Amino acid sequence: MAGSLAASAFFPGPGSSPAASARSSKNAAATGELPENLSVRGIVAKPNPPPAAMQVKAQAQTLPKVNGTKVNLKTVKPDMEETVPHSAPKTFYNQLPDWSMLLAAITTIFLAAEKQWTLLDWKPKKPDMLVDTFGFGRIIQDGMVFRQNFMIRSYEIGADRTASIETLMNHLQETALNHVRTAGLLGDGFGATPEMSKRNLIWVVSKIQLLVEQYPAWGDMVQVDTWVAAAGKNGMRRDWHVRDYNSGRTILRATSVWVMMHKKTRRLSKMPDEVRAEIGPYFNDRSAITEEQSEKLAKTGNKVGDDATEQFIRKGLTPRWGDLDVNQHVNNVKYIGWILEVSAPISVLEKHELASMTLDYRKECGRDSVLQSLTTVSGECTSIGADKQASAIQCDHLLQLESGADIVKAHTEWRPKRSHAAAENA
Repeated sequence: MAGSLAASAFFPGPGSSPAASARSSKNAAATGELPENLSVRGIVAKPNPPPAAMQVKAQAQTLPKVNGTKVNLKTVKPDMEETVPHSAPKTFYNQLPDWSMLLAAITTIFLAAEKQWTLLDWKPKKPDMLVDTFGFGRIIQDGMVFRQNFMIRSYEIGADRTASIETLMNHLQETALNHVRTAGLLGDGFGATPEMSKRNLIWVVSKIQLLVEQYPAWGDMVQVDTWVAAAGKNGMRRDWHVRDYNSGRTILRATSVWVMMHKKTRRLSKMPDEVRAEIGPYFNDRSAITEEQSEKLAKTGNKVGDDATEQFIRKGLTPRWGDLDVNQHVNNVKYIGWILEVSAPISVLEKHELASMTLDYRKECGRDSVLQSLTTVSGECTSIGADKQASAIQCDHLLQLESGADIVKAHTEWRPKRSHAAAENA
């Protein structure tokens, strides 16, 4: 027993401390038992804890026996013990660095280097010519012009590897709508302003004129600028200027006139003063097509049905569900496909490309309408050979209901088809 007490004096348990010793002394005085931290001579043992390995060994040893009877030397209750903190043994895993902090430091270094490179080495001379990375477009020139860039996709080109006229017209329509949205004037309609939405008014196109100088190819980037101006008392004019992004060469110029129609009655309406106040600050007197150029474009439909070189007609045309827009009528771009692809002779489409077009919209077309397309060719189209070259031609088009009401009248001018490289060098 004396040996066990001596060992306890030199190797106290993990819960031993001066405070615990004092409490144990008081309990021992009351019960008459020997405190665990006293040696045989009554000297208080040092409270310093032994190493962790020795603690485990001391706690794992069996209770001593005196005359065949087990003696418990510790009388301190668990709630009265003080826990001695000890660190976990060092292993290879615990010595690895904090990878999250390392990755954060590397990311910070790369971002700082990229910013520094941008500020020092990439200084564009024309900020307005920057690529619209996300294709959202932006307002430029003191808020008077909206600009958006488009990449010509593989599904937007035709058999000659250039963009179709429908593709370019869709770009014009997209920039017009995005202009209204970016300016904060988009209501719940298709390009309608908030004041128009309150009055159930929508925009409908009345006339479009366009001049095409060249056609972009697959992979080309085109830059579209659009702006608006007043057109009489109750109309609005919208113009577009389309350029090649890299060279700056003009691809297309277009102008259009829009009027308001009541959504429920489907009748034309005057422009309310509240709507004029909304769009008036954005009016720009700049013109994409000059008056001289506009006068050179022949009026539409004058020669349809007259004696001409050739006449073509296609009947039984019906709109598909995909041809309708949110205003529940056929979209204005769909008419171009009916006019050019349906009734125009294949000899014109193979050897010529559209140079200019004037469209006069007379009546809207619904889902249940049945139409016919008429085309009159007033020029000659000869074959291309070693000594012969296709001549420029003019066509007049009429799209009407089979009942006789006119939907669209159009006049188109065609030039001999050129290669994409030749068009760029012209």
